[in-house]
Amino acid sequence: MKKITKCVIPAAGMGTRFLPATKALPKEMFPIVDKPVMQYLVEEAIAAGCEDIIIITGRSKRAIEDHFDSNPELEQRLDSSWKFEYLKKVKTVSGEANIIYIRQPYPRGDGDAILRAKSIIWDEAFLVLFGDDIIDNEVSAAEQLVARFEEVGKSVIASIEVPQKEVSSYGIMETSDSKITKFIEKPKAWVTQSQHAAIGKYVLTADIFSYLENAESSVWDGEIRLADAFIDMLKHDDIYAHSVEWTRYDTGSKVWYLKACLAYSMKDPEVAAEMKDFLKSF
Repeated sequence: MKKITKCVIPAAGMGTRFLPATKALPKEMFPIVDKPVMQYLVEEAIAAGCEDIIIITGRSKRAIEDHFDSNPELEQRLDSSWKFEYLKKVKTVSGEANIIYIRQPYPRGDGDAILRAKSIIWDEAFLVLFGDDIIDNEVSAAEQLVARFEEVGKSVIASIEVPQKEVSSYGIMETSDSKITKFIEKPKAWVTQSQHAAIGKYVLTADIFSYLENAESSVWDGEIRLADAFIDMLKHDDIYAHSVEWTRYDTGSKVWYLKACLAYSMKDPEVAAEMKDFLKSF
């Protein structure tokens, strides 16, 4: 089985929930303490063995490209000032992987974003990391998914268990021994007993492209949705759910983004003590 060496990161969304901040700054570039969400995702992909990282961008997303580009003037200034710790932080991870940018000109859904990487992925299985999910664990979610894929040789969807009242906010998977038997997009709580929710991290086989190209949703509203492709794919092939371990932060939510900032500040020796004192003052 060929190893996973490519990752697609869809990052063309408008970030409506964070307006007006996202009018000019992509939500994927919001910092968790001092590192943008997008850098966490790129580092996660590299740790999982990816060599080519395809970022699907849109209008007003140039900050992502600038972040992973070099800045010789800044690096020289930090070096000549002996600020080597800051120099280390500024030097990007782009040298550790090929970062490729593809523009999604119209917001036609998450499935359309993934389809735009087809000519680069070709016939390989690949990793997908959406910009809203940060998993805090020494073994990243991507590494867990890749390891599971190497066992089963089929598409694998990251899963978490959610409270019954939140089932209608997720794609829900009914499973048998981790094999998905049914995928239901944002069901009412009474429709299913399952609380296994899909989050934005997957390993997908190249077969997904044909299901995306034939997704019925595009006929009705012009959008291509990954959930519809999963439903069609299950009629012909196996897909597995994998419960990811440890804490998940949905950085597309204001509350969870702030929780992520607080949690990661507690692990940062530069700010942890002062932040603890500040929180105690409340």
